Amino acid sequence: MAATNRATILEAATELFLELGFDRTSLAQVAARAGVSKATLFKQFPTKAELFTAMVLRAGEAHGSESLQAPAGDFRSGLVVLGTAYVELLSRPRMAELIRAVITESSRFPELREQTFDFGTLPVLRALRQFLEAANERGDAQVDDLDVASAQFLGMIATVVFWPRLVHGNWSLTDDETSRTVDEAARTITARYGTSIRRPARGADRVNERAR
Repeated sequence: MAATNRATILEAATELFLELGFDRTSLAQVAARAGVSKATLFKQFPTKAELFTAMVLRAGEAHGSESLQAPAGDFRSGLVVLGTAYVELLSRPRMAELIRAVITESSRFPELREQTFDFGTLPVLRALRQFLEAANERGDAQVDDLDVASAQFLGMIATVVFWPRLVHGNWSLTDDETSRTVDEAARTITARYGTSIRRPARGADRVNERAR
């Protein structure tokens, strides 16, 4: 029952915060929209800031992310799987509105800024770190700083797929353009951190042949 109430409250809070903004939304309004008593709401979320934070973090948790698995043994293909999952997360309904709300309110509530720093990346970020760690152990990659590599990979994708949409509401990409963005990001990370033996360029081949 508590879990059901929590989900209902968070859904109602999402609707109201996005419709009215933080200032004009009250806990009493959320309770009424959720169909629960104020006592029930206060028991779960004593303050509006806590409710807002919980709403944001819930939105960042992609459904089914717990079972997200990237294929082992193919570094670039694994990155493509994780990059595609990240795109799907960023493309969820109201995601742009939610991140706008985070940006708007984070300066007023430092605790929100700290707790939602990884908003929109938490599930995929966890899976990506695990994937990079496993690739290191197998010798498929050599990544000294997992946080930096993760930020580089997800940042290359979000810069093209998401952030322009946040600024320009009519921004859109075709499926092919999105897939190409993810693939290019995966290729870049693979070129930087992958340990597969690379063949020399054709020009280098000719030089070596002449040297013999």
